[in-house]
Amino acid sequence: MLQNQMNWNFTYEDNQTMKHADTQLDIVNQLLQNRGFTDPHELNQFLNPKLDDLNDPNLLDGLEDSKARIQLAIEQGESILVFGDYDADGVTATTLLVETLHELGAMCDYYIPNRFTEGYGPNPQAFREAKRQGFDLIITVDTGIAAFESAEVAKELGLDLIITDHHEVQAECPEAYAIIHPKTSKDYPFKELAGVGVAFKMAQYLLGYFPTQFLDLVAIGTVADLVPLIDENRILVKFGLEALSNSSRPGISALKEVAAIKGVIDEQDVGFAIGPRLNAAGRLESAYPAVELLLTRDIEEGSRLATEIDLINQERQQLVNHMVEEALELVKQNEKDNQSVIVVAKEGWNEGVLGIVASKLVRTFQRPAICLTLKSDDQIAKGSGRSIAAFDLFGNGMEINDLFIQFGGHAQAVGMTLAIEQVDTLRQSLNQLANQELQPEDYKEQLNLELYLELQYLNLETIKKIDQLAPFGMANPKPLFYLKGSPSDIKQIGTNKNHLKFILEQNGAKLSSVGFGLGDRVDRMTTNDDLEVVGHLQINEWNGTRSPQLLVKDLRIMDRQLFDYRGSKFWLKHVQHLMTKNYLCVSFQKINSIGDLEITPVEQIQEHDMNQTTDLLLVDLPDQLSKLATLLSTVKPHNIYTCYSLEKQTEWSALPTRDDFKWFYGFLMKHGKYDHRREQKQVTNHKGWNNKKVEFIINVFYELKFVKIEDGVVFLNEQVKKRDLSESTFYQKGLKQREIQEVLYYSNYQQLKSWLMNQVEQAVSLEEEEVYGL
Repeated sequence: MLQNQMNWNFTYEDNQTMKHADTQLDIVNQLLQNRGFTDPHELNQFLNPKLDDLNDPNLLDGLEDSKARIQLAIEQGESILVFGDYDADGVTATTLLVETLHELGAMCDYYIPNRFTEGYGPNPQAFREAKRQGFDLIITVDTGIAAFESAEVAKELGLDLIITDHHEVQAECPEAYAIIHPKTSKDYPFKELAGVGVAFKMAQYLLGYFPTQFLDLVAIGTVADLVPLIDENRILVKFGLEALSNSSRPGISALKEVAAIKGVIDEQDVGFAIGPRLNAAGRLESAYPAVELLLTRDIEEGSRLATEIDLINQERQQLVNHMVEEALELVKQNEKDNQSVIVVAKEGWNEGVLGIVASKLVRTFQRPAICLTLKSDDQIAKGSGRSIAAFDLFGNGMEINDLFIQFGGHAQAVGMTLAIEQVDTLRQSLNQLANQELQPEDYKEQLNLELYLELQYLNLETIKKIDQLAPFGMANPKPLFYLKGSPSDIKQIGTNKNHLKFILEQNGAKLSSVGFGLGDRVDRMTTNDDLEVVGHLQINEWNGTRSPQLLVKDLRIMDRQLFDYRGSKFWLKHVQHLMTKNYLCVSFQKINSIGDLEITPVEQIQEHDMNQTTDLLLVDLPDQLSKLATLLSTVKPHNIYTCYSLEKQTEWSALPTRDDFKWFYGFLMKHGKYDHRREQKQVTNHKGWNNKKVEFIINVFYELKFVKIEDGVVFLNEQVKKRDLSESTFYQKGLKQREIQEVLYYSNYQQLKSWLMNQVEQAVSLEEEEVYGL
């Protein structure tokens, strides 16, 4: 058995059992139904998005007043400050609005707060500095909806403030000249635009035409900010990715080059390559290089900035890796207190990457995690938390809100500031809440499986059909499929051999499959297993050839497994993964150890060993099949490893026949004697026997008193009593050993597995238990 590491949910949102799709049309239709599309018009809009389907920006409140104020600023020569945010959404929104204002002829500049010295969002000090420098109008992008204090300061200073944002709206809004926000605009149908999406709507309204030149920026910010990729976001990203693939911006071209992105860009390129690099600048230093990169029209400057940002991203990766190692060590030192919710804190940690570190801890331990940097000068701890699907970190945090100086976020991600002296209390309180709320299964990643597919229906055309649902992201996840088959060509790949590759076969159809990070399963699978797999379908391109491929997320084998290493000299290296598991290595011949394996003689097995065992290793053969049968029916292992050979045990495959006994008896009668040292080669060559067969015959004859042996020479006894071969205990032992070897050694894989598993399923009797003293 090979257990799945994640929870497989075989139902979808409508609670209908997972469907079985047989054709390409079936597959696409079922995926659309899973996403709630039943109306033909809505279905067509989803599959064939058009820019004409975007909402009219006039439906957003605040745009008319904003346009009038901006035109007045242009006419009177006032300076406008675009106040942005330091993430990819904020950076792209800042770039978009600055270019829009420049096109309108405005005098404008931009400002991005420093994450470390100013924190998130508008702040009074920045507004006062803007006033001192001569700005009369501030327009926020991707921020500001919670900037109550800064809005009051702007009013006091005589600064007009226009807020454009998309974050959650509180009970009241700040006092501003105008607020442009989908969730405060009751007539605007779609509420989930990203910050850059709101800025795009404003640009369209201000310019008086549809600004396709900004679609590349919209795609980056929308994908990177993890907003739902449905409705308007889907349309904007769909066309934005096309624009991004052909972008004329020198900075984007240079960024694609340093990120090794070629050809058509998809949402994964943005989410895993472009977005993280733009985010890295604001996480470690200042976000200004990211804005400059997107604004520049100079090829050399674009290349320089892209290289600078790429180096910052590499530094960010190294920093994250180092902090993750430190965090893992802190968890290891205090496993008991971090059993349900991890809370780790350390002085000197960079607060810009704490969310990333927390996410990695969640993936490693499958439990909520909070990472805090300790600021001893201020006696505060500041950081981020990430959670699992079953635990609302924001909701539970609000239950203990009195511990925090600042706290905010949503169910899966939070930010917080608290006194250092409250860190231990925070850990205890969250663990207590989690223990009350969660079950063991909740601590596994949840996989929602959409369809069961048979391999015969999978080809390049199928995947192209499925890709009609792209771009994938929040609210439109890339489909997870459930497949069955037998694995072949199982191997580890990658520099560190930590990835898994195999061919999944079903009824003659084959599918190349790759599981990143699953390399440790290579010795837990055999070509004879019935494998169940969950994964995404993709097109693999190699040396100009395109073929379907499964990107494996998880896998399992529900049946008991047999790992057949009979006669192998190298079996030990294939069982190293068992050293950390509940294995029982058994010897019937009193072998004590082999390598690092702890071997238990069969007569020393304790009840505890049997109850805890999942994997059973057999390193030699029993002298009775019944002993092994009793062991198997008592232990009932999930997996059996046959690691024995006949090197140190007598081989009984060529047990002499009655005719063999007759021939040798006749040989003695004819020659009067047999000198084993001198004549064995002559006899074995003549009959095609081995030495053991001759010796077996002699031992049986000697036991039955047919012969006598003097100094290695065999003579017939003068007085011989007629006796049957079966009267010889040596002969009976040979028969039993031959049966054991035929069942356990010379049988093929299926015969051996069938016999072993039949014994496992047998009910053990009280008499059999007495064999082990139970």
